[in-house]
Parts: sequence; C-alpha cells; structure tokens
Amino acid sequence: MHPKDSFSTVDEYIALYPPAIRKNLQLIRKTIRQAAPDAEETISYMMPAYRLHGMLVFFSAAKTHYGFYPGASPIPVFKEKLKDYDTSKGTVRFPVDKPVPTKLIKEIVKFKVAENKAKDALKSKAKKK
Repeated sequence: MHPKDSFSTVDEYIALYPPAIRKNLQLIRKTIRQAAPDAEETISYMMPAYRLHGMLVFFSAAKTHYGFYPGASPIPVFKEKLKDYDTSKGTVRFPVDKPVPTKLIKEIVKFKVAENKAKDALKSKAKKK
C-alpha cells in the first residue's frame, strides 16, 4: 500500500494513508503511547514500532485490516478477548470497518511492558552473578 523506503518516521508512515485510515492509525499510536509512555517510537521492518526493555509492539495498515504485532506471547494470554479477531502466531488483525479496540490494545501493550521488564530484570540478575 505504500512505496518502500518513502518514510523514516511514524508521522511520515501515517501520512501515506487516506484520512479515514490515518485517523485510526493515529488512534492506535496514541493508545500505545498511553499504555507505554516511556517507550521509544521508531520504524522497524518498515512499520511503526515501540521499544522499551526490548521490542514491545508494531502496527501497520493494510487494505482490509490494521495489523498489530505484539509478538507470540500475548496471543494465548488474551485468547478469549481476541476471539473476534483474526490472529496468528504474533499477529492480530483488526478490521478497518470496525472500531479500533483501544482498551484491548492498551491491555496487551501493558502486558508486553511488564513481560519485557521482567526479562530485562532476569538478564541484569544473570550478569551480576
């Protein structure tokens, strides 16, 4: 949907899309930033991405859905809440014709923050030994 290498910031990525899509991409971005205010915003794998004690989540837009990529660990944890969405190993697809589930995105991002902090603490502990 967008030409590769035509953007280097999340603002530039979002600007590539039509207004209706742009509005929901901004909403997803805002939701992630509220859930993880200390996360670093970047572009990775040609998508907006967030890093805090390691990678947190990515998001993107496609013709029929918004891709949300929290990695594999949250998918089974949030299985019940994700039952209305198409999912695969580390991917959730939110249909473009339905409201963006901001509460669910926030919960998953907070889960990832806690998970990354715990992994980071274990690494720090291991280094001290």
